[in-house]
Amino acid sequence: MLIVNIAGILLIALIIWWFWLYRPKETALEEDNMTILVENGIYQPSRIKMHVNQATRLQFIRKDASPCAETLVFPELEISETLPLNKAKLIALPALPAGVYRFHCQMQMYCGELHVE
Repeated sequence: MLIVNIAGILLIALIIWWFWLYRPKETALEEDNMTILVENGIYQPSRIKMHVNQATRLQFIRKDASPCAETLVFPELEISETLPLNKAKLIALPALPAGVYRFHCQMQMYCGELHVE
């Protein structure tokens, strides 16, 4: 009984860490473009650091056949695009003021952030 309780507590701790505490590493945008893979339920990279007031092009390559991965949404920027399977889709972003801009799939299961500083 004790082992079952300990296993349950560890599982709960893992769930809390994965969904609320885990933050993937931030990747700095070196030039005015970057390639982002949509694969295995995540965007790679999913946290992108950008310079303020710099127009950017993000190239998304969808390798995940899940229907959820098909749509890409930047709600604050009012951008919604369909990502073709195994083909690059270029998303042009305007120069942005400082802030955090989320992007996700239509069901918000695949999530990412642009950190504009």
